[in-house]
Amino acid sequence: MQKGLLFVVSGPSGCGKGTILNEVKKEIPFYYSVSATTRGMREGEVDGVNYHFLTKEEFEKMISEDGMLEYAKFCENYYGTPRKAVEDMRNLGTDALLEIEVLGASQVREKCPDAISIFIMPPSIKELERRLRKRATEEESVIQKRLAQAEHEIPCAINYDYIVINGELEKAIEDVKSIIRTEHLKAVDKQKIVSEVLEK
Repeated sequence: MQKGLLFVVSGPSGCGKGTILNEVKKEIPFYYSVSATTRGMREGEVDGVNYHFLTKEEFEKMISEDGMLEYAKFCENYYGTPRKAVEDMRNLGTDALLEIEVLGASQVREKCPDAISIFIMPPSIKELERRLRKRATEEESVIQKRLAQAEHEIPCAINYDYIVINGELEKAIEDVKSIIRTEHLKAVDKQKIVSEVLEK
C-alpha cells in the first residue's frame, strides 16, 4: 500500500484557506488533522471535532515524548498537531492535511521532509484588508493586528513548495486540486509500474 501524502497549508487570516479547502475536500478525500489545545472548551465546541482538549500536563507529556508534529504557545495556552493520528492515517494510505500557521509549518517540514507545503496568498494587502473588513466580525484593533501578522507571514511563502494566489476563488480551488494530483503522480512507484508494463 502506498503511504498517504502529507500536505501543509498556510496563509494569512482572511486569505480564504478554509473556503478553498472545504471545496477541495468535496472532490479529493483527505484526513483533516484536528489540533490539540490546553485552552478551555467554548460553548458549542466538541472535543475531538473542534479541538482535542488536553490539560497542560497531558500536552507537555506529549511534547516530551515527541508526540507533537508541531506546537506553539499563545496567551499561556498550547496549540499543536498530534503526531500519531496523522501518521496512522498516512500508513493506511490516506492523505493528511494540516492547516497551520508558518511557525508550525516550519516545524513540520523539519520533522517530515516529505511534507508538501502550500501557501495561500491574497492578491494584495489592500485586498486582504477589504476581505477582513467585509467579514464585519472583528474590532479595528484586531483587523490591524491581523494585517500586521500578514505582513510578517507573507515573506515566509518563499519557503513553501507552492504559492497559490487567491484572486479568483474558482481558480485557486483548481490550483490546489492540481497540486494534489501532481504530487500523487510524482509519488507513484515508478519501478513497479515499469515492471508491471514489461511483464504484461
